[in-house]
Amino acid sequence: MSAVLDRPTAGGETAQRAPRIEIRDVSLRYFTPEGETQALERIHLSVVLIGQSGCGKSTLLSLMAGILEPSSGEVWVHGERVNGPSPRVGYMLQQDYLFEWRTILDNAVLGAEIQGRNLKQARERAAHLLHKCGMGDFLNHYPRQLSGGMRQRVALARTLVTDPDVVLLDEPFSALDSQTRLAIADEVVEVLREEGKSVVLVTHDIGEAIAMTDRVVVLSRRPGRIKSEHRMHFPSCEGRRPSPFEVRSLPEFNAYFATLWDELDVHVEG
Repeated sequence: MSAVLDRPTAGGETAQRAPRIEIRDVSLRYFTPEGETQALERIHLSVVLIGQSGCGKSTLLSLMAGILEPSSGEVWVHGERVNGPSPRVGYMLQQDYLFEWRTILDNAVLGAEIQGRNLKQARERAAHLLHKCGMGDFLNHYPRQLSGGMRQRVALARTLVTDPDVVLLDEPFSALDSQTRLAIADEVVEVLREEGKSVVLVTHDIGEAIAMTDRVVVLSRRPGRIKSEHRMHFPSCEGRRPSPFEVRSLPEFNAYFATLWDELDVHVEG
């Protein structure tokens, strides 16, 4: 499952604008010893997604990040065709991949170092982001001294240090317990909206998708095709965008959950 947080305007409304990410009739095939597998077929999106395991969600993120090249079709970011990895796209993976021998601050500036950015400026921005993520008191700590949720906050700061236009999140909370997931979801959404980023989130948690996103697109089983698209609206909040935690208690939440459950065609065997 995946979802998109559209960039809000200063007044909190979602901006009406040209899409930051556009996927034009993308298909992807890959080959194994057993033969050819069609992972995605003619995906065309102006933003993005959900679907069951194996439908191509993470594959789409890799295409957006320029890590994979489509077998056919095109991926565009900010009016430019994606031909490989770009500093305009940040990618936060399921695991935090923090280096245990580097401090939290040094981990956070790693992407800037790789890109050859001004290290002094990168460290200042990293410290600022870590403070926003609630990690300001841990700049000189090491990853082994942190909880799972704290490590993911560091990984988010590292992703944002290079100031990408688009942030891709591939199930970043999957290894966390449910209580920590709820808490960190609120923090992550707040930071990303303050930073003004467009975000694509992949998650297997329907509730998480509803709570954190502005738009959900459902993918079919492999080969992944677009099945439906849903805009998240919460009239009970009278135009105010509720926090992810608050969304779960709203009357609209259960209706969205039931709709997406049916769309995903989930069957539980007894």
